[in-house]
Amino acid sequence: MLVWERPEPPNRPVPAPLSRERIVAAAIELADADGLDAVSLRKVATVLDVRPMRLYGYIASKEELLDLMVDAAHVEIRPVGEGWREVLRSLAEATRRTAHQHEWLADLLGGRPQLGPHALATGETVVAALGELDGDAIMPVVAAVNAYTIGAVRREIAERRAERATGMDEKRWQASLGPYLERTFATGRFPALATVVRDAAHLDADDTFRTGLDFLLDGIEARVSP
Repeated sequence: MLVWERPEPPNRPVPAPLSRERIVAAAIELADADGLDAVSLRKVATVLDVRPMRLYGYIASKEELLDLMVDAAHVEIRPVGEGWREVLRSLAEATRRTAHQHEWLADLLGGRPQLGPHALATGETVVAALGELDGDAIMPVVAAVNAYTIGAVRREIAERRAERATGMDEKRWQASLGPYLERTFATGRFPALATVVRDAAHLDADDTFRTGLDFLLDGIEARVSP
C-alpha cells in the first residue's frame, strides 16, 4: 500500500506528538538549509527530538519521505488562469518559483511519479483547463511544458550553486572568459557564434525563461489550433 493510502498510527502524546506532516516539515527545513544530502530519517528524528525508530511507523523509507516532500511542495504550485495557455504558463511559472524557493525540488522533479494528493490536484487543474484540446494532445502538451520548465529550472539552480561555490557571478564569469572568447572568435572559425555573442540581446534569467516559454506555447498553439 502506498504511503498516500496508509493510515497513520494513533497519535501518542508522549514523549512527543508526531505525524507525517511534522516529519515532512522537518525534512523540508533541513533540505532548505543544506540540500537533500542533509535529509535522513536520523537527522529528521533529531530535529523532532524523537528516536529514529518512531519515524518508521509513519514512513517506511527515505524514498517515501522524498515523495512526501515533493507532494508538500505542490501546495505552492497552484496554476490559475482563463484558458489552456494561461494555465500552462501559470503552471510553469509556479513550478519555477517554488523550485527557486526550495532548491532541492529541482533535483527531484521529473524523476519520480507525482501521485500524492497535492500533485494530483495540480494535475487535475491543468488537465481540466486543457479540456478544449483534442484528448490525445493533452498529455504530450503537459509533458512538453513540464520538460521545458524542469530543464530551465535545473540549469538556473545549477548556475546559482556554481556561483555560490566559486564566488563568481555572471559578470565576473564574463570578465574572466571574455579575453579567451575574443581570441577564439578572432580566428574566424565560429562566425555565427561570434555574431550572436557580440550583437544579440542578452536577457536576464526571468526574460530568458518567459521568452522560451512563449516560443513553446506559440508552437503548441499552432499545432493544436483548428
